[in-house]
Parts: sequence; C-alpha cells; structure tokens
Amino acid sequence: MPGLRTTIYVALTLMIGLTLIGKPAYAQDLEVYTFAEPAKEAVFQELIDELRCPKCQNQSIADSDADLARDLRDRTYLMIKSGATKQEVIDFMVARYGDFVHYQPPMTIATSILWWGPFAVLMIGGIVVLVRVRTQRSSEVELSPEDRTRLAELRKAQQKDDEV
Repeated sequence: MPGLRTTIYVALTLMIGLTLIGKPAYAQDLEVYTFAEPAKEAVFQELIDELRCPKCQNQSIADSDADLARDLRDRTYLMIKSGATKQEVIDFMVARYGDFVHYQPPMTIATSILWWGPFAVLMIGGIVVLVRVRTQRSSEVELSPEDRTRLAELRKAQQKDDEV
C-alpha cells in the first residue's frame, strides 16, 4: 500500500523535525554571573547557598528553578556587584522575606521556643510520669471485709486449679 507507507514517512519526518526544532527539556536558561573580583564571586556563591527560596520547600536559591529564586539570585548579584557586603544582602532579604529566607536565622524568642520546646515537653512528660508512678506506689488499697473473703476464696480456687 503506497498510501500507508507515505503516511508513515511523513509522520516520522514530522516527529524528527519537531524534536530537532523544539527546545530540549533538559536545556535550562542558565544565568551567567561574572565578577571582576574572585572575592565577590565567592561571597555571591556563599549567599546563594545560604539563602532559602521563600516559594520552595527547603531549597536554596542556588538549587531552585522557581522564578522567585531567579529574581533573588539576580538581586543578590546586583547588590554584590554594586559593593554591598554579605550582611547587607542578608539584612535586605530578611527585611523583605522574613527570617525564613536565611538558613541561619538569628536567636530570638520564637526560634528559642523551636529549639528548647521539645526538650521542655520531654522534661514535663518525664516529671508527670515520675509523679504518677510514685503516687501509685504510695497509695495502698484498703479492702473491705467482703472483698477480703472473696479474695481468699479466689486464691483457694486458684490453688486447686494449680494442683490439677
């Protein structure tokens, strides 16, 4: 069938052509950040590894492909290139996006609760367990005369069952 063969050739040619024309999925628009001084480039690399993408889940802006991370990298690049120090860049990002943007947040009341809270809960739980165990040990149960007779009967029945 010449019609089927022609259709197959056209389809294959079309698929190959579209594959070659289209942009491959693995080719990303990689930003190139150039610095005149290697010290500034080192500070830039440190910063993009230390700053967290506010949009992503626990990714640095160096690792994230989000548009916001790209904007933060660009802003960091411009600030470092214009002479800003590492701390100035961090202060700018924290002022704009909050403490979450920095992997090493400052020690505040909120962060200290996060650090010491689990230990406090464990200590309180341990104290509660100790108090409960001690109160159970110290409290003796007084049996009524009827309960004592019933207990004696049960013990006799148990001994008879053990002998058999």
